Amino acid sequence: MSSVMEKEGVSLEELKKRMAEFAKERDWDQFHSPRNLLLALVGEVGELSEIFQWKGEVERGLPDWEEEEKQHLGEELSDVFAIPLKLCKGSSKKHTLLDLDKSNVNSDIAAGAAMDQGHQQ
Repeated sequence: MSSVMEKEGVSLEELKKRMAEFAKERDWDQFHSPRNLLLALVGEVGELSEIFQWKGEVERGLPDWEEEEKQHLGEELSDVFAIPLKLCKGSSKKHTLLDLDKSNVNSDIAAGAAMDQGHQQ
C-alpha cells in the first residue's frame, strides 16, 4: 500500500476491489450469499468485541496490554484479514478446523497478524 493511501485512507472502490480479489483467490464466492456474509461478520465482530469488552478506552498502539493479549488480538484480526490462501482455498471452514498441521497454521496466522498490525500503525 502506498504511503499516500495510508494517510488518506482507502476508498470504497479500492476496498471492494481488494475484498473481491481476496475472496476470488480463496474460491470463496460460492459461500458469499448475503446471509452467510452477515453471519460470518457477526461471529467475527463478536470475537473481537469480547477482547475489548472490559478494557474501557484503549490507547492507540495498546501500550498497557500484555504481550499475550496483543497476540490474541492479532489472531482474531487474522481470522478476518489474513488467513493464508493455502489454508482456506475452496473451504468455508474456520482455519482452526482445517485438516492441516497446527504448527504451520499458527505460524502463518501470526505472520499475517504481524503484517496487519504493521499496516495499521
